[in-house]
Amino acid sequence: MIEVEVDSIRVSLTNQQRLVVLKDINDDRYLPIWIGQYEAEALTLELQNTETARPLTHDLLKLTIEQMGGKLVHILVNDVRKEIYYARLVIDIDGRMIEVDARPSDAINLAIRA
Repeated sequence: MIEVEVDSIRVSLTNQQRLVVLKDINDDRYLPIWIGQYEAEALTLELQNTETARPLTHDLLKLTIEQMGGKLVHILVNDVRKEIYYARLVIDIDGRMIEVDARPSDAINLAIRA
């Protein structure tokens, strides 16, 4: 497993699509993943420590996991098929590891909040 951090959120100049760029923390390698506009904005708000009047979806999921006694251990971008990335949330609930399928953009949003 390669540990990464969010390097940047970028906008394509040709089509206005967003992508999150992940950087290997131990090497000079990057992984760009296309994400939706809403997910990019939610990620940007959190990275800039911007407060919102009400919890966003990713804040709600974090609070739900915590209220149910769980803790997000890590996320795993674990597959790419037909140019689509797949991710898993790894959640510890009383010592039992639960894996939940997720879009990478949602998993990354949750991880930076947790």
